[in-house]
Amino acid sequence: MEDSKIIEILRILENISHIKDIDTLLEQVLLEARKIVNAEAGSVFLIKKNYLSFEYVQNDFLHGDYENSSDYMYTKKKIPVDNKSIAGYAALTKKSLIIDDVYNISINKPYSFNSRFDKLSNYITKSVLTVPLINNREKVIGVFQIINAKDKNGKVISFTEDDSFLADLFAKQAVIAIEKAIMTREIILRMISIAELRDPQETGAHVNRVGAYSVEIYKHWAKKNGITEKVINYNKDILRIAAMLHDVGKVAISDSILKKKGKLSETEYEEMKFHTIYGARLFSNSGSEWDDMAREISLNHHEKWDGNGYPGCINDLKCEELNLGNGKKGDDIPIYARIVALADVFDALMSQRWYKEPWPEKKVFDFIHEESGKHFDPSVVESFIQVKDRIISIWGKFN
Repeated sequence: MEDSKIIEILRILENISHIKDIDTLLEQVLLEARKIVNAEAGSVFLIKKNYLSFEYVQNDFLHGDYENSSDYMYTKKKIPVDNKSIAGYAALTKKSLIIDDVYNISINKPYSFNSRFDKLSNYITKSVLTVPLINNREKVIGVFQIINAKDKNGKVISFTEDDSFLADLFAKQAVIAIEKAIMTREIILRMISIAELRDPQETGAHVNRVGAYSVEIYKHWAKKNGITEKVINYNKDILRIAAMLHDVGKVAISDSILKKKGKLSETEYEEMKFHTIYGARLFSNSGSEWDDMAREISLNHHEKWDGNGYPGCINDLKCEELNLGNGKKGDDIPIYARIVALADVFDALMSQRWYKEPWPEKKVFDFIHEESGKHFDPSVVESFIQVKDRIISIWGKFN
């Protein structure tokens, strides 16, 4: 085994230790695990309520190269932690498992291979390396499964014991970062649950979807605008969490407004607009990039591209007597707020609300087309349309 491989793993671990968002982290962990052993595809699971929940699926053969291989398409599934599936067996026994050919597993083994994905996608799974994610309390928190090792010529081969050793080494250290990111997500969701007590529309599912939509839109928009992969990866980590907190300022709005079963009066609607400022105030005491982005999004996600949004220009967020200014327009609205504005509206239109039924998917997309250049930045709409399949998959995953 080359020492350079171990040095490379240490470098990767240092890089991922700075990732705060659990989704961004899991996607990167799976990607790096595959690179370490030169594998074509893989899945990562987390244990939730005694089941293994699919979090990410990556497949270079089906979805393109490494950077474009992450997909939500098959992630709304779970499997029991038992010895009947390969991943379940690894989680149950806390041992890594190498299988040379999943279609020729001995009948004496308790586990078997589920070929449903292969049949649906016309893909052929052969070699599989399955590694449990075990924390320092010897608790399994998940599994990553790496599929189809490849040689230098691209031919599918079996995984080796060296591959298993490297993957285990990587997994043992990656768990530390994963648990920290899970804790961060739980704290964010607790903050949102406080807002949910005040505003029934502000649910965990809604904010998870808005965060995920925003990341997918941003990745496409950023690549189109020549932003480097390194910067994209850094920004999307912060963006997901900041986007999830876009409406946290509603905690300062009166219950008589938030829970009113009917159209708001003009006075009530004007008061509701101030949730953007109250939210921005929560992130105004720190100079971190995360606080800066969360403040920008909270303050500006109701601005409109044509200048007809709110709250407009605010000179001093901490001023006791606030007045709403004229709406910001075009590029004066920060790009992250422009993205979250579209993501938030899309999810609201797709969702059941006490005042409306969910709109049909086609009607929602037609509306967003119509609002391009008015409510929404045309370049953001273009990116949104280009990642439509991912957007719909996210809707299904968190619905």
